[in-house]
Amino acid sequence: MMPDSTKTDDHAIARSFLARASEYMRGDYLPKIERCLEKLSDEQIWWRANQESNSIGNLILHLCGNARQWIVCGVGSAPDARNRDSEFEQRDVIPRDELITLLRSTLSDVQTTLQSLDPSTLLEYRKIQGNDVDILEAIFHVTEHFSMHTGQIIMLTKMMTSDDLRFYEFDAGVPVVRWRSGPAGSA
Repeated sequence: MMPDSTKTDDHAIARSFLARASEYMRGDYLPKIERCLEKLSDEQIWWRANQESNSIGNLILHLCGNARQWIVCGVGSAPDARNRDSEFEQRDVIPRDELITLLRSTLSDVQTTLQSLDPSTLLEYRKIQGNDVDILEAIFHVTEHFSMHTGQIIMLTKMMTSDDLRFYEFDAGVPVVRWRSGPAGSA
């Protein structure tokens, strides 16, 4: 039998992991994506370099589909009705405000799922996209996936705007976060 202190430490680590995953998605990636969208027109959001490339709009649809499938449905108990191909096939312009609402709603559902999760279940397995993965891996996958596509959205935004997105200020030699204040993460 495991000593109580080890069990408590395991639960503290698990709770910390769940909180950090949620914080990265809602408190780090979401405001950065919102800052990018604020700087772009709907046409720029749906611009693609070529037919094999994805627009920022497609990436947002894909992030929402992935997070819902892996966390809300796979880790949680919501039914999975994802049509992954449609996320990339979308060519009609979905307005910026609609995309932001969809992204916020998705991440709110992700946060609700993570907050309701019993930390002792992180090593339980779920079948997601036909693969047996433990809950910890599913959450880590979505967090990493958000990071990768957030970077792509930032790069595309900088390419189209030739603008410094000013996520941080270094006036005092120490980075100061600028993108978490104000409406929609603007500074």
